[in-house]
Amino acid sequence: MKRYVPVAVLALAAIAPLAAQTPQGWKVRADRSTSASDPDAAGDIKFVTNGAGFHATNPQAAVYWNPANMATGNYVLKASFRLEKPSGHTNYYGLVFGGSALEGAEQSYLYFVVAQNGTWLIKKRDGEATSGVTPKTPNDAVVKPGADGKSINALEVRVGADKVDFVVNGITVHSEPKSGAMAKTDGIYGIRINHLLEVQVDGLGISKN
Repeated sequence: MKRYVPVAVLALAAIAPLAAQTPQGWKVRADRSTSASDPDAAGDIKFVTNGAGFHATNPQAAVYWNPANMATGNYVLKASFRLEKPSGHTNYYGLVFGGSALEGAEQSYLYFVVAQNGTWLIKKRDGEATSGVTPKTPNDAVVKPGADGKSINALEVRVGADKVDFVVNGITVHSEPKSGAMAKTDGIYGIRINHLLEVQVDGLGISKN
């Protein structure tokens, strides 16, 4: 049985420590929509321990992380994402890496995400600004929801000495030189889930590449 812990979102990018018991040590930063044509849903963000993983219910977009989760050098970051409840239009979910200052105005991180329409995307955030590393790109490796509305996608970010590979369900969908936007891959890792989605996350972790 899932135990939900509501997180009050009081500003455009509010920070709130989650209840110590579920899940311990984790934090959330929510980004409220500023688009009248694409509003957030009502209600609180819920992020809880569920089985060996985490369950996120997102009326607003959010980044989730534990400050103890750091990755440096060459590494492989991975997690499996089960979309439980897709939204009425395209929204993305996936991995955050290379993060720093996630609680402040100088927040910085990279994210590799997929969507229910079978596309993937890589972006970078600096403060309140985001920039696209790649465009939204379709790939058959990204599993779309079935008739029950559910889908499972295993994502990996493989950081090497000279390049970063982005992998969906064992298929490398893109490689990016370890320069420019990818120059800083050391830092906090975590999860990003956009608004109007419900997602189960399992197997989040890193190994040495």
